[in-house]
Amino acid sequence: MKPDLLALCAIFLWAALAPLGVQLAHIPPFLLTGLGLLVGSLISLPLARFRLSRWKVPLPTLGVGIYGLFGFHFLLFMALRHAPAVEANLINYLWPLGMVVLAPLFLKEVALRARHVLAALMGFTGAAIAILGRDGAAFAFEGFHWGYGLALVSAFVWASYSLMTRRLPAFPTAAVGGFAAASGLLSLLCHWWLEPAVVLSTHDLVLIGILGLGPLGGAFFLWDAAIKQGDAQRIGLLAFATPILSTALLLVTTGQALQWNVALAALLVVGAAYWGSR
Repeated sequence: MKPDLLALCAIFLWAALAPLGVQLAHIPPFLLTGLGLLVGSLISLPLARFRLSRWKVPLPTLGVGIYGLFGFHFLLFMALRHAPAVEANLINYLWPLGMVVLAPLFLKEVALRARHVLAALMGFTGAAIAILGRDGAAFAFEGFHWGYGLALVSAFVWASYSLMTRRLPAFPTAAVGGFAAASGLLSLLCHWWLEPAVVLSTHDLVLIGILGLGPLGGAFFLWDAAIKQGDAQRIGLLAFATPILSTALLLVTTGQALQWNVALAALLVVGAAYWGSR
């Protein structure tokens, strides 16, 4: 149960990204991500007993960490630049399905059964209902956007990163701080290259600090610990709860009533997690 609880805590923190993102929507995404990841990397200092030597890992391990944290965000932001946001976001949420289906390729002790695939499809359906809202008929892939491909690759990157951390030589969870710091610096480089300069207010900096401690910081440490200790396929199914919690938090923080699609989505994801882990 402990790995599941760690994963759910990470999922809840990721869900907080939506309401925070609404308040920080005026900040360019690479700048926001870069600063958030740098703040998040500081969480590792008490975990490492304030010894940066705990960040030291073999170069292949560091490469995997940057591949996951930076690669995922870079590809997702590029997808959102070149494809409609709702469709790109939905494609990106194939990553929990990818975790379930790809697990046997990365983890020899894991087998793929029909119920895993069906449960993952059920979970993705729940995620889709949460993302699309009540007016699902308004959703359509209107023509080809190469951003769809980027969104799909970003989903693969996060799914494969999550599974690869189990294959790597053992490293402390505190080392994720090094992954976040390197990825944050690369994100700031992308900001300098791709985005206009902006001036941040004190309120912006406070919210960025919260973002770094939560969705772009603490969640990664919790996720790393959960994946290392738990059942990767079950955790993948639980991850479909992210867009549902995100939608619910966004509705609550904006003063809107919870909608039927959120309840239906939650029912599907809970059912998928229970069935797939039997």
